[in-house]
Amino acid sequence: MRIAQVSHLTESVPPKAYGGAERIIAYLTDELVTLGHDVTLFASGDSLTAARLEPVCAEALRLHDPFERHIRLTLLLERVFGAADSFDIIHSHLDFWSFPLVRRCGTPAVTTLHGKIDLPELKHVYYEFCEIPVVSISDSQRTPCPWANWKATIHHGLPGDLYRVSPGPGRYLAFLGRLSPEKGPEEAIHIAKEVGIPLRIAAKVDPADEEYFGTVIEPLLSDGLIEYVGEITDAEKNDFLGEALALVCPFRPEAFGLVLIEALACGTPVLTYRHGSFPEIIENGVTGFLCRTAQDMVESVPLLAGLDRGRCRESFESRFTARRMALAYLDVYEEIVAAAQSPAF
Repeated sequence: MRIAQVSHLTESVPPKAYGGAERIIAYLTDELVTLGHDVTLFASGDSLTAARLEPVCAEALRLHDPFERHIRLTLLLERVFGAADSFDIIHSHLDFWSFPLVRRCGTPAVTTLHGKIDLPELKHVYYEFCEIPVVSISDSQRTPCPWANWKATIHHGLPGDLYRVSPGPGRYLAFLGRLSPEKGPEEAIHIAKEVGIPLRIAAKVDPADEEYFGTVIEPLLSDGLIEYVGEITDAEKNDFLGEALALVCPFRPEAFGLVLIEALACGTPVLTYRHGSFPEIIENGVTGFLCRTAQDMVESVPLLAGLDRGRCRESFESRFTARRMALAYLDVYEEIVAAAQSPAF
């Protein structure tokens, strides 16, 4: 099958540091190539891929002016849909930006929605383009727009050999993600202090969150139990997660939660809340604990010793590998292509 994978240009594929969607695009693209498909990746020129790369700009635009990003996005859309006849299917990761062109394109297309879609303004877009085939990354993501043309829920996946299981049982609690209010790092710090176990924080601080970091988080880092290690690479994540007693995720509801399956791949259980996509990822009492309050997390910490780290890894291998993800997308591609080829009555 001739497949176009279309990424935003803000980050490379895979990203140099933080960037969940771009990592998933990289894993999916490479796995599709491994499975024997002819894949073209439209992305920034500093991307690394087993597929044919069609660079739309020399490097990722993360630090560039927003106006330039809009210019490059326009050029990206023209490049992709100008070559639409070269593909059996176009897989867009541009959220709604490609919808007007998808509607008018003769080549079948599908869009994976990588973020939350609960902003009131977005409903107008999804109503207007309700026929566009879309894929959710969790069942909970669909809640604001149950009437959209959902083709499947496909959970994210990681390469099976990306992480290895550490023997455990872990020496500290870990927090991995952005230092922003919606990630709840202050709650993770509170939990660590309550149970008297060190907390290691590996996270980036976006410009928009610098004030939050300086006023809320930085004053809490003076406690000897808390260690802030900054942003880490994929290569560093294995030891960081694998040597942890648990990953603490006091996040607000998310469309998926990639860090949760990274922890499972390392054999590390997860403490998180029972909301959003997290109950679709974590098996309560088996691969972690789904809690209702921060106090529930505090009370769950002593129970972590009873969890089997091997079961965490088994859950990853059976449910969250890149191969499983790629095969599920191929099913969607084939369904959409077959529907496009069927005569209309």
